[in-house]
Amino acid sequence: MDTHYDLIVIGSGPGGASLAQALAPTGKRILILERGDYLPREEANWSAKAVFVDGRYQADETWVARDGREFQPQLHYYVGGNSKVYGAALFRLRERDFEEVAHKGGTSPAWPLSYTDFAPWYDAAEALFHVHGCRGEDPLDPGTAPYPYVPVRHEPKVQELADRLAGIGLHPFHLPLGIRLDQKEDGFATPTSTCMRCSFFDGFPCLLNGKADAQVMCIDPVLAAHDNVTLLTGAYAERLETDASGRRVTGVQVTRGGQAERYTADTVVVACGALSSALLLLRSISDAHPAGLANGSGLVGRNYMRHEMAIVMAVMKETNDTVFQKTLALSDFYFGTDDWNYPLGLIQMCATSHAEQIKGEAPFGSLMQHLPDMPFEELARHSMDFWLQAEDLPDPDNRVYYRDGRVHLDVTPTNAEALERLKARLKKMLSDIGWPAVLLDRSLYLGKDIPLAGTAHQAGTCRFGTDPATSVLDLDCRAHEVDNLYVTDASFFPSIGAVNPTLTIIANALRVADILKARL
Repeated sequence: MDTHYDLIVIGSGPGGASLAQALAPTGKRILILERGDYLPREEANWSAKAVFVDGRYQADETWVARDGREFQPQLHYYVGGNSKVYGAALFRLRERDFEEVAHKGGTSPAWPLSYTDFAPWYDAAEALFHVHGCRGEDPLDPGTAPYPYVPVRHEPKVQELADRLAGIGLHPFHLPLGIRLDQKEDGFATPTSTCMRCSFFDGFPCLLNGKADAQVMCIDPVLAAHDNVTLLTGAYAERLETDASGRRVTGVQVTRGGQAERYTADTVVVACGALSSALLLLRSISDAHPAGLANGSGLVGRNYMRHEMAIVMAVMKETNDTVFQKTLALSDFYFGTDDWNYPLGLIQMCATSHAEQIKGEAPFGSLMQHLPDMPFEELARHSMDFWLQAEDLPDPDNRVYYRDGRVHLDVTPTNAEALERLKARLKKMLSDIGWPAVLLDRSLYLGKDIPLAGTAHQAGTCRFGTDPATSVLDLDCRAHEVDNLYVTDASFFPSIGAVNPTLTIIANALRVADILKARL
């Protein structure tokens, strides 16, 4: 068996899959290593209890928090990576997100590149992942070309919410979604649409492959069309080897099916997700890299960010029979309000609450004392559900690392007041439109310490920059210290903004792929 390739890509999530599909037409031999298998398509895909309460598809691992507590990280090791269960909200960072921004909790640093440097790749990323939206509705969206697909239409209750918000001077907009949906005039899916607009979209694996995830949009089409691309599943990259100088990766040590294997390539791209990519580099210790591969700056694994996030259930007097709820967002408070001169963040809708989720969450913490006195099924019918996120600021002490053979994740909130003020804005906003609600923060009651175990939106552990002393990667996302090693997940982010990071991951991967075309 020939184990040498022109390019090895480690990880099949959005960063690895997008790069691989862009380079497949070059004809170069490409190997994609994925530690997991294909996520099983089964009835449990649409079980709120299986997905959220039992954690059926989460990695069976135990990590250690700063205070010594153990927890299960909500990582998903499958072809397509975490995108198999993401909500497919595909935003561009705002232009100002690329600049230095002052927050109450500290300063969000400027990127070494501007929005203009990413703009054409954002266009390509939106096309690749079938993004539906309406350009011009979001006052902070920097895009100029129309979205590739028309916006996902609101259902009646969400449309009423949009109208009421616009009536008090706010600017609700259609959430940009990566989705394989053909709509009829009434907004429902056509008989031939892959997506059927069900309530099991956001946070669930899609049983119909209607979600535009990395497996569906990149991996499967590439394998079908290009025999120069090989995918190995169940292939855990243990470590990267280098030559004696430490300047070139010479091999990837892999464990597959309980057996040790070794693969080589002219160029290696790491795209395991910000946490797992950092851990791979930290495992790859050698005489030339005693602190971990490409870690001369000491920053590998540091500056971990994942947004200050909250899942808020607004329980109202009126019922909400919306099925596909994730279609609306609001950025009016993104960079501040008239009474607080610091950024707050983004409000977007998320999946409809299911009774099993609420029932599973209720026994934990103090949720029971906050719940209205009604059955769980009725409680779900009276709620609208929102995902709130404020910017998490880079802090070198927020980091992932190994100690005594175990993975440690140290996280201290950096911008918590912004998130609390955003919750208050949501409550006031609903009251102002005549929909007063009891707000229940589901993220506090899941019994699994969501602020820590929740690893959605992970970023920042191998930041890029021009100075090797203060960054891990150069502006091409190549390791400063290793000539043939690149990283194309969200590890490279110097800051994270307050929008979902996946579209920026995809855009950057396409940008790096174009750079690699010349190298390959």
